[in-house]
Amino acid sequence: MSNVLLGRLLASGIVAVVRKVDPDKADALTGAFVRGGVTGIEVTVDSDDAYETIRRLKGKYSDEAVIGAGTVVNKEQAEKALEAGADFIFAPILDRETVEYTKEQGKIMIPGVFTPTEIHQAYVWGADIVKVFPASTLGPGFIKDVNAPLGDIPKMPTGGVNLDNVGEFIKAGSVAAGIGGSLVKKDLIAAGDWDGLENLARQFVNKVQEAR
Repeated sequence: MSNVLLGRLLASGIVAVVRKVDPDKADALTGAFVRGGVTGIEVTVDSDDAYETIRRLKGKYSDEAVIGAGTVVNKEQAEKALEAGADFIFAPILDRETVEYTKEQGKIMIPGVFTPTEIHQAYVWGADIVKVFPASTLGPGFIKDVNAPLGDIPKMPTGGVNLDNVGEFIKAGSVAAGIGGSLVKKDLIAAGDWDGLENLARQFVNKVQEAR
């Protein structure tokens, strides 16, 4: 099952990082992103009512997008997220217990890594994809260089990825990108500009498709 979900998650090449968004606006926001072609939605667990939001979005959008939990730093948070129906666990760090637990549950695991050693270790422990974080610090060149010896391990840069550089990250060999503030724009959300957010999402998806 996770292989099918993994394919769906990577289809658009964009995972929207929904962090600390008003829970009442999460549905409309997700709808805008889905219409824009985004196939991965991550709700960070440090958001208000995060687990309930995951449960609700999963019930509403599971046919159109893969819904998961982000900023998961331990097994306890992973348990709560998976109980809420999360399809994947996105972490800013590499924690063996969290990786192994998530994989035991048959779900997609994407831990955070920063070095070639962490990339390799994450994969050995069972990660499906590694989240190269913070990507802005490392840049597309890091992905290209590390793919020479570790090209069999799928990489998803997150942190500082925007419309100007997402194509470069994909060309460098990334399978997808996690996009936070440059897509999940607080001003557009506050204004309820769902059309604007849909358009922005489409621009990101198009950049990925062009780069692929």
